[in-house]
Amino acid sequence: MTKGFVALVGAGPGEIGLLTLRGKEYIEKADVVVFDRLVSPEILDLIPHGAKKIDVGKDSGNHKVPQEDINNILLREAIEGNIVIRLKGGDPFLFGRGGEELELLVENNIPFEVVPGITSALSVPAYAGIPVTHRDFCSSVHIITGHQKKDEALKINYKSLCQMEGTLVFLMGVGALKEIMKGLIEANMDKATPAAIIEKGSYPEQRMVAGTIENIYEIASNSQIKSPSIIVVGKVCELGDKYDWFTKRPLFGKKIMVTRPKMSGNTLSIKLRNLGAKVYDFPCIEIEEIPNNEMLKNEISSMCDYSWLVFTSKNGVAIFFDYMLMKKIDFRVLGNIKIAAIGSQTAQSLKERGIIADFVPQIFDGEHLVKGLLEKIDKNDNVLLLRALMGTEEIPKILGDGGIPFKDIPIYNTLLKNENSQHMKKLIDENEVDFVTFTSASTVDGFINSMPKVDLSKVTGICIGDKTALRAKHYGIKHVISDEATIDSMITKILDLECRK
Repeated sequence: MTKGFVALVGAGPGEIGLLTLRGKEYIEKADVVVFDRLVSPEILDLIPHGAKKIDVGKDSGNHKVPQEDINNILLREAIEGNIVIRLKGGDPFLFGRGGEELELLVENNIPFEVVPGITSALSVPAYAGIPVTHRDFCSSVHIITGHQKKDEALKINYKSLCQMEGTLVFLMGVGALKEIMKGLIEANMDKATPAAIIEKGSYPEQRMVAGTIENIYEIASNSQIKSPSIIVVGKVCELGDKYDWFTKRPLFGKKIMVTRPKMSGNTLSIKLRNLGAKVYDFPCIEIEEIPNNEMLKNEISSMCDYSWLVFTSKNGVAIFFDYMLMKKIDFRVLGNIKIAAIGSQTAQSLKERGIIADFVPQIFDGEHLVKGLLEKIDKNDNVLLLRALMGTEEIPKILGDGGIPFKDIPIYNTLLKNENSQHMKKLIDENEVDFVTFTSASTVDGFINSMPKVDLSKVTGICIGDKTALRAKHYGIKHVISDEATIDSMITKILDLECRK
């Protein structure tokens, strides 16, 4: 069998935006991914469906899978002809034991590549507002491991570090914090030297404690600082409060559950994360294309009979045009047919395919879509609706009452899901969720279906429009409604609620 390939990929400190393009490219074409504890869930979500996932995560002092076994896993999977991605937090070659993992591959002539990652030694202080070098404070930075083999003492030349007069960054050093600070003091570093510890850097739960090398251990202990954390020692730590940007974002510390289906994209999640929120992706509905869709096939063959195509979601746009491509049907069969879109996101999905919608209502819902459409068409026009199997009855009813010839063709189905529901229910029960976003009535149904015994008194829904809000009200979910039926308007509503507190 042809030998496979191994890529050691640095995943950075956790924030998905800090993953390199090269790293993302490799993850998305992996057959096997071997990953560590410090790789974030958002990055793990990039792993292709069907790829083999092997968790070899390590806690300090607790190696789930010994390093020797990890080396053998990489070799075994590569020999079987797989594209193997060894996904590691930070950078593979900076205290990541990447060199050890390559030795067995080299001995067996397995091709490999190393994809550097953004090291937490630089990125985490930056996320805490601490520049590791500054011309007014220091001209060097030194990265030291605070972790050694079991039952072995730290091998740190404290005297040399003190003589350098640069910024010191200790990785994996929380467990040895007291010993490290004692070593610096005994090497004659000024006890008043500033020190800081950043826990879970680049994550929405990031927090920092600051002090001096004399008292930072006591401060960290009282604050119950845990791994993963970065220790920074030097005058630059004084700049943390002044240059802090990460924790000052408007939704920092807010915890928001997003129920939108994966097929709809993660635009909402991305925008919320960029504003500092902790996002729990909980796609409690799934969009599934109707297989062997003879109805759609028949209508495409007689597309010239229609004056208008009507799309009620971006999902419908994606499925329709993907179907056309799969069947090798030239888009020119649409000819002079006009196209209506229910809202801005559906119109944007069309635009991405080179089509400008001829009509988008000012209010993005089915009622305003079809009523606005009635003003533009007459009884000589034929309308083709392309939408969900269980779509609202409102649209065909209004068209029928208006005497407009139409066909209602289902092209996808909305399925309810309950994957990971126990974990999400626990988060709500423990008051770990501030808001739950609902982008359609079906997401409300999916949410209730996935956790029927959830305490709804602890749920505050953010609904995209009146129809969604009616569904939330039906179940007794307290909620607010976005001013417009858009993702951006939902986010604005959350920001408004936070400003009022």
